[in-house]
Amino acid sequence: MIRNLNIYSENRIKYNKSLISEIIKRLKNDLKFKIESIELNFISSDKMVEINKKYLDHNFPTDIITFNYSDKNDSLDGEIFICRDVAKENASSFGCSTDDEILRLIIHGFLHLLGYNDILDNEKREMKLKEDTYVNKYKGLLPGNSFTL
Repeated sequence: MIRNLNIYSENRIKYNKSLISEIIKRLKNDLKFKIESIELNFISSDKMVEINKKYLDHNFPTDIITFNYSDKNDSLDGEIFICRDVAKENASSFGCSTDDEILRLIIHGFLHLLGYNDILDNEKREMKLKEDTYVNKYKGLLPGNSFTL
């Protein structure tokens, strides 16, 4: 397990923390960062709406929200909130498994913490290329494994 990484589930679903930890360990090595403190939270649509309203003035659930508490891009301190309900919907829309979509969201959250953005089209393309690279690289960890237990 990774020191200073906490994984929580708001909706009583048990997550495979060793698989998540292994993926994040590989991301750390590949993208060359340290973890000061990271909280990875798996939450319901209702909780995601609440967070969106409070911090982003959106009245709808999103798949992920990332809060970066550090101004450093090599020593991370932040929180990642992933909405499993929206991840499942996205997986169905994109024609992939929920595990593949959660893998993408974990990677996406860490890319945000590393300073990548997805607001402008060129930023979105760059971030998507990085996501695709690491999803393809780590996808082999998923067969026979699942993020949920």
